[in-house]
Amino acid sequence: MPTSHTSSLVPSTSAWSRGNREISRVQASTELSVVRAAAEAHIETARLDALDHVAGRAMNGVALISQLEQQLSQVVPLAAGRLQALGDMHALATAQELANFSRRLP
Repeated sequence: MPTSHTSSLVPSTSAWSRGNREISRVQASTELSVVRAAAEAHIETARLDALDHVAGRAMNGVALISQLEQQLSQVVPLAAGRLQALGDMHALATAQELANFSRRLP
């Protein structure tokens, strides 16, 4: 007479279904986590690109004003102090704008 030991070793259909559903939930959760991480990385890259662009423009502007300050100081030496003050004010204002920009980034 055959024994029923083999039937107790094979999971029932409902056990397979529960297992498959659990695997599907874990897989979906994992995929969602990966998508979220990729989206966060993309956003951070965009922030850094924007900051790089604005910082580069700020440095270019400060360099141009410094060059102009030097040229004008050679032409009118008596204005050198005032030109330097204006150049410094420009550099500080530019630095402040860059700091404000970085704080406004989402």
